[in-house]
Amino acid sequence: MTIKEIKNKGLLLFECVSGSRAYGLETPGSDTDLKGVYYLPRSEFYGLNYVPQVSNKSNDEVYYELGRYFELLSKCNPNILEMLSSPEDCVRYKHPLMEKLNPGMVLSKVCKDTFAGYAITQVRKAKGLKKKIVNPMPEKRASVLDFCFVIENGLSVRLEDWLKEKNYVQERCGLVNIPHSRGLYALFYDQEDEFHYSGVVNSDRSNDVSLSSVPKGQRIAGYLSFNVDSYSIYCKEYLEYWDWVENRNEDRYMGTLEHGKDYDAKNMMHTIRLLEVAEELLRTGTLKVRRDNRTELLAIRSGVFEYEELLKRAEDLVEKIGKAYAISTLPHGVDKVALENVLVEMRTELYKL
Repeated sequence: MTIKEIKNKGLLLFECVSGSRAYGLETPGSDTDLKGVYYLPRSEFYGLNYVPQVSNKSNDEVYYELGRYFELLSKCNPNILEMLSSPEDCVRYKHPLMEKLNPGMVLSKVCKDTFAGYAITQVRKAKGLKKKIVNPMPEKRASVLDFCFVIENGLSVRLEDWLKEKNYVQERCGLVNIPHSRGLYALFYDQEDEFHYSGVVNSDRSNDVSLSSVPKGQRIAGYLSFNVDSYSIYCKEYLEYWDWVENRNEDRYMGTLEHGKDYDAKNMMHTIRLLEVAEELLRTGTLKVRRDNRTELLAIRSGVFEYEELLKRAEDLVEKIGKAYAISTLPHGVDKVALENVLVEMRTELYKL
């Protein structure tokens, strides 16, 4: 099923402009995001072809089947609650049955976790992005050899430095496990390549050291320590970094570089917005989608503030949210039975048509 089919078959129940334009934070380059609600024909709803959600390729147009929409409402999903509280000028279509729903039925103290909790994850995401921007990783991946050290005469020396000093090559080294010593090996060296040792590693792509069969009586040249934990952490960070490079939004990334603050400013703008919404919602019992402080929020997006300032502001808002939660008159949770009754009523009427 496609969005076009939903509309052509008369299955659309609700459609609204969402995202930055609904928040009043659009810029000349902003897309027009759309969200909507539809219902499935009786045969598809009762049959095997239930389609809970439909979106376009860019995912900036997302439509939810009625049952899925109610499910997300019952969980106080921020995006779904914002749809229900859309500014009037953002509502493109509203079926009369949708009047059965109103924000008062689903706003609850759970919003503290869904709105503020999501915002806090965005802070962590921004921190991770800052780390990637400030600490770019070389394209050439480090090898196991870079995490190996030789213990000799009570000192720990980088393997590559030790090999250079001895005029050795890693290919003629032989390693033997030392029982009960994780990452520690007896190191032997075959100057004449008589025993054909396996070397420290078989190739640059090796993810572990190689072991060799060493004849008895050979002299130990030293002890090798492979820091396997540091190597594992490095490999994970390397993969994450280059996956981010491959999939990052170039427009957002270039914007970050332009304002020179080393953080995703758009991400931080929405983080502050969400925290402000959560505090206001708990304090007043009202969800206000369009923000009054457009100028201030867009200043955050343009990189006017230092990253540490925004983190402090986020922390202060989290504290305010805690205080507002303590005195909020909102119910502790959504009345799911009442919500389900509305859903049943709506489906009953729809399938009578």
